[in-house]
Amino acid sequence: MRLTALLLLCCCLVLAQPNSLTPKEAAEGWILLFDGETLFGWTSEGAAGWRVAGGAIVAAFGDKGWLRTNSVFADYILTCEFRGAKDVNSGLFIRSAKEGAPHETGYEVQIWDQNLKFPTGSLVNHIRARKAALKADEWNRYEIEARGERFVVRLNGKKILDDRDAKSKLGHIGLQYNKDNRIEFRNLKLKPLGLAPVFNGKDLAGWRVVDAPKPPQAPPEWSVRNGAIHVEKGPGQLETETEYGDFILQLDIRTNPQGPDHHPNSGVFFRGDPKGYWTGYESQIRNEYKEGDRAQPVDWGTGAIYNRQAARKVVPNDGVYFTKTIVARRRHMAVWVNGYPVTDWEDTRPEGKNARQEARLAPGPISLQAHDPTTNLDFRNIRVAQLPR
Repeated sequence: MRLTALLLLCCCLVLAQPNSLTPKEAAEGWILLFDGETLFGWTSEGAAGWRVAGGAIVAAFGDKGWLRTNSVFADYILTCEFRGAKDVNSGLFIRSAKEGAPHETGYEVQIWDQNLKFPTGSLVNHIRARKAALKADEWNRYEIEARGERFVVRLNGKKILDDRDAKSKLGHIGLQYNKDNRIEFRNLKLKPLGLAPVFNGKDLAGWRVVDAPKPPQAPPEWSVRNGAIHVEKGPGQLETETEYGDFILQLDIRTNPQGPDHHPNSGVFFRGDPKGYWTGYESQIRNEYKEGDRAQPVDWGTGAIYNRQAARKVVPNDGVYFTKTIVARRRHMAVWVNGYPVTDWEDTRPEGKNARQEARLAPGPISLQAHDPTTNLDFRNIRVAQLPR
């Protein structure tokens, strides 16, 4: 009995770790907007002093301003914990533009009990929430669902808003600081909604093989096994018949090594030329790192924007399925592996057609790479949501 109780306690402690995802959450497609240690993936707008302290994003000095995600999102469930004094005046911005006042270009989910017209939980100037007082100097929890024109807000588990508004369908997520109103945020997690499968789990309908320009000695073998696209040998490519421009892509990947020193090399290409071989941007797959340090990836590392930005950490292991999330919106691209943010990159090059040399904004297929004769991978649960332009 004591052993069972100890195991249950250990499990609870693991689940309670702030700014982390459980394996179940990662497999379900949740991503971390805040890694608990840095402001990677965020940009400060205005004169607020943002910093990370004690596993939280903290603003306690400077003038008013907001901290926004570099990525934009459309439909999602967002959870967030925040803490402030009894009279704290802050907010959480959703679907806001980079330029202009975020509560005007998008929505502000209120954090301010003293506002009688739009109290805590309201979409300021749009929808009034039912009254629900904050817990002063304690962690409060928001769960916000944005799905099309419908918004649902829960505060500490209680639904306080469920209504519709059509003003904004896409934008950044942001944190607000008003002068002399210390505020802390943590456990910022997001699950994209509206992703549709592009692989039926049975056959390769909707996909086409693109052969290498020079016939390889070991042509790739594409098949469907146990609900996954399986590939061996190569080089080669399999691409969607549909083209995607701005999108969120999630898929599960497993590299199948030949031995402990083999780390299969592959990639996910996007915005390339239809039937073009290895064109567009590449999100790397390579679970290898140097000197036992996951922060030193080999060959850019899994989740890298290949040849552009290395993964800051190699998260997955070979032989085990991991979930990759790619968000591409115009010039900005970001990748999460098992929900952990590994790359965040803006393509500042002049716009053109060739992503190897220029910023490519035009749509293209999503492609899976067979890299070489040692290739052996599985891809499953492939799903995409087009983002509004």
